Amino acid sequence: MRLASDVCDRASLERLLDAVLGRFGKADILINCAGKIKRAPTLTVAEDEWTEILNTNLTGTLRACQTFGKHMLQRGCGRIVNIASLNSFVALSEVAAYAASKAGVASPMRSLAVEWSKKGVTVNAIAPGVFRTDLNACLLDSTPRGQELLMRTPMGRFGKTEELVGAAIYLASDAASFVTGQTLVVDGGFLASGVNQ
Repeated sequence: MRLASDVCDRASLERLLDAVLGRFGKADILINCAGKIKRAPTLTVAEDEWTEILNTNLTGTLRACQTFGKHMLQRGCGRIVNIASLNSFVALSEVAAYAASKAGVASPMRSLAVEWSKKGVTVNAIAPGVFRTDLNACLLDSTPRGQELLMRTPMGRFGKTEELVGAAIYLASDAASFVTGQTLVVDGGFLASGVNQ
């Protein structure tokens, strides 16, 4: 089943939950991965762009957690996995709104873990490193920024999206039943790195 929804629209998320319940009878797992980024100097970033990014990445994550979390808490069982970022931990130039939103994703995730874990719902996050996608391939392959990101990744390559699957399966599975409030970093060593040359 595939159904489009919009994390900026609570009614859209409620329709998604209703469709999942109609099809499967329950919602066991929620993976929050909607995201928006726009590069702009922090001094001149437009306030509406800042607000739009936070509304999608941070408040949208909260909306989805609230919508699906209510059902999971009533059932006494559920796994929520939010997608954080390297920007949850380190700064990247000219993406302050994105950084704020992703740092925000990591912090309330711990609050939800504290509030919901006794009721059977775990809440964790994955912080991906630099992964090549259709949206960023040009930037990664043909700009100085892409070269720097590659140099700062000790494995010497960008991630492949399929390399996030294992982390998501783990956090959504019974193998992680005693794991909550954690951010699992999948970054090819980026955050562990100092000087790579």
